[in-house]
Amino acid sequence: MNRVQLLPKAIVVGASAGGVVAVRTLLAGLPGNFPCAVLVVIHLPRDRPSQLAELMASAAALPVAEAEDKQPIAPGQVLLAPPDYHLMVEDTGHVALSTDAPQLYSMPSIDVLFESAAHAWRHELLAIVLTGASADGAQGAVAVRRAGGRVWVQDPDEAEMPVMPAAALAAAGADAVLTLKQMIQQLAEGCR
Repeated sequence: MNRVQLLPKAIVVGASAGGVVAVRTLLAGLPGNFPCAVLVVIHLPRDRPSQLAELMASAAALPVAEAEDKQPIAPGQVLLAPPDYHLMVEDTGHVALSTDAPQLYSMPSIDVLFESAAHAWRHELLAIVLTGASADGAQGAVAVRRAGGRVWVQDPDEAEMPVMPAAALAAAGADAVLTLKQMIQQLAEGCR
């Protein structure tokens, strides 16, 4: 159950409190030949510009950028949700940014990304729920599993804030409960 059979077409990642370190660790562990598109939502303050892309790019072998509306989704690229916008998968080829109302007080919302990605990629999607102090991501995880995608949840015992992983597990269960190190190992093994 905790082994990767095949790499998905895309990976969506959600994190909140403690998420900058967790996501940076995850991205730093991915090889430069990683073939999946990676889309990330980290809850950020809404009232100031983000330097998250620069911070993540300094640790990652993959190209990292803040997503722009209607931007093409490319394999081997990391797109980050900008502050004050929901990041959505418009189709399997493009993202969209939305200024719809916050979800669970969050904008960007993990649920919005996961639900739109589940609709676009179905069984070709992997969703990863990391550390956080809210239930955002739980309903998105439900949508991913219902669409045939896989869900990995960070081991709540490892997470800086276990509320988000625990909420996802309670709502959706998981295909695997893993530490960050285990996630990196399994994703990297899929590239061999």
